[in-house]
Amino acid sequence: MGIKKYFIGAIIGGLIGLWSGVNIGKNKPVWDNPFAEEEQSMAGKAKNKAQELVKDAKKALREKLDE
Repeated sequence: MGIKKYFIGAIIGGLIGLWSGVNIGKNKPVWDNPFAEEEQSMAGKAKNKAQELVKDAKKALREKLDE
């Protein structure tokens, strides 16, 4: 009976750890639903980062040309 309780506890603990670990990795609150749709896809995030990079590069280039 003791081993059975140990395995059930290990399974439940592993599931709770996985649930909270996924949320921690996504910088979300620990008890949020990790399977809920995200506001923005990974491609959308990459596109936004690329646009910011281009904007910053243009700004830096203009500053260098003005000097």
